[in-house]
Amino acid sequence: MTTRINPSILAADFANFERELGRIATADLVHVDIMDNHFVPNLTFGLPMVERLQQVSPIPLDVHLMIDDPDRWAPSYAEAGAQSVTFHAEAAGEPVALARRLREIGARAGIALKPGTDATPYLDLLPEFDQVLIMTVEPGFGGQSFIPETMPKLRRVADAVRTAGLDVWLQVDGGITEDTIGIAAEAGANTFVAGSAVYGGEPAERIAELRAAVAAHRHE
Repeated sequence: MTTRINPSILAADFANFERELGRIATADLVHVDIMDNHFVPNLTFGLPMVERLQQVSPIPLDVHLMIDDPDRWAPSYAEAGAQSVTFHAEAAGEPVALARRLREIGARAGIALKPGTDATPYLDLLPEFDQVLIMTVEPGFGGQSFIPETMPKLRRVADAVRTAGLDVWLQVDGGITEDTIGIAAEAGANTFVAGSAVYGGEPAERIAELRAAVAAHRHE
């Protein structure tokens, strides 16, 4: 099973993004958290920043929209060149129509679920998405602790994906470290967002250690 490590630039040096992107060139995608200070109580980047990151990043962009009205705004991030655009189920008015629009533009379409959001209404819709992001913390801030109670939901989604024979990436975001990444992998995740666990040391080394932690766990 392919393992994808997507470092979050929330943990990077904001004054030196081009350098910080270069330090994670061995990762699979770079996770870009877009927060609007409405859907979540924090404010980060917007479309102009993503357009510039797209120009200088050595790896594709994995955009995570923690914003209101993604039906209106998400297509612009796909048009900016992001390989993957994930929006929140709790914010989207027409998630299937939005996913189809993102795919038409050429991006992978992802749907994100907060820790308290039930996955049941979305299981029959899985063929419409390329990625499901199970939030393992409450969205809005970096550096939070992993919530293990989200793992049954991840297992349920993973079982549904496997049963249907779908190629849907299962992503986890929040509190992912060498200690927790194996728990998420065992529950079915294959795409891992990590912020301080990557940028808290030498990024290339940390990325390799996270990959090794997943591989070791899966071989048990």
